Amino acid sequence: MQFGIFSVGDVTPDPTTGRAPSEAERIKAMVAIAERAEQAGLDVFATGEHHNPPFVPSSPTTMLGYIAARTERLILSTATTLITTNDPVKIAEDFAMLQHLADGRVDLMMGRGNTGPVYPWFGKDIRDGIALAIENYNLLHRLWREDVVDWQGEHRTPLQAFTSTPRPLDGVPPFVWHGSIRSPEIAEQAAYYGDGFFANHIFWPKEHFQRLIALYRRRYEHYGHGAADQAIVGLGGQVFMRRNSQDAVREFRPYFDNAPVYGHGPSLEEFTAETPLTVGSPEQVIEKTLTFRDYFGDYQRQLFLIDHAGLPLKTVLEQVDMLGEEVVPVLRKEFEALRPAHVPATAPTHASLAAAKRTGEEAVR
Repeated sequence: MQFGIFSVGDVTPDPTTGRAPSEAERIKAMVAIAERAEQAGLDVFATGEHHNPPFVPSSPTTMLGYIAARTERLILSTATTLITTNDPVKIAEDFAMLQHLADGRVDLMMGRGNTGPVYPWFGKDIRDGIALAIENYNLLHRLWREDVVDWQGEHRTPLQAFTSTPRPLDGVPPFVWHGSIRSPEIAEQAAYYGDGFFANHIFWPKEHFQRLIALYRRRYEHYGHGAADQAIVGLGGQVFMRRNSQDAVREFRPYFDNAPVYGHGPSLEEFTAETPLTVGSPEQVIEKTLTFRDYFGDYQRQLFLIDHAGLPLKTVLEQVDMLGEEVVPVLRKEFEALRPAHVPATAPTHASLAAAKRTGEEAVR
């Protein structure tokens, strides 16, 4: 099973000091967090994509390319690639380039984002959000798999005899996740292509995401990609840890109360009761994360949000170390012991996809 962290890249004042990092400091902090994730034995670092304050990661491939040069094993991903407002041709080329630079340690998560104004900023209409997600991904899927593409759709100019360059490394496109917090159409899309489905359930109660994941699993089987319980599922989570749970709650409360995405809303206690947020000891994080399998079935990737709301870099790095040393080893062992043999233990990687491609080619010969 893959474990890692994802960052939304917010630039938020520390509510305990009033100081906000500069954009440069926040960007460098994200790099430091990714490096520490690899050192701590985690598998994945993922960055969001945003084009508005208070967020900085507007160019995920630039950041991930830099991190690729500073790491050796870490899978580099996005927590959102805006399939609706990015040109699929540019996505195809940017991520193929990143694939080559990172020796295949790349996948990405398609999403529509949560910022309505981004659509007109890039010349799109938010009312076309679902249609854009479907059409653009269909084109992207073809660009990575066909050397020459003729294409015509509703939302961009046609392509005639177009070849996206560079071609995917070893002829194998990056593995794709489709992320959604509310849209069954996206779960259907993930199932249709046999891609992964990522439920970033950090904001809503589990019952909502149970329905989306169940739909994805049923349709994955319907389209012939495997049994429903073999579908590739990823989950988001959110933690803040200290050895003593009371210390964790006391330290995290001002950050929670002033967070840009949920501050001044439900109380910390309400949020921890209704969502995956765990504020407490490493043992409490382990206990709550293990319940995710009860709700959603066996799954292949778990990402944690740990670096938002103005938390100091030193504190975030301490969280990474606690995950790597105390939490993830136990979760790996426990999840593996529960997983049936026929269910994939991990999401596809470049190595596994390339091996499958070679096996298929040999079978044809």
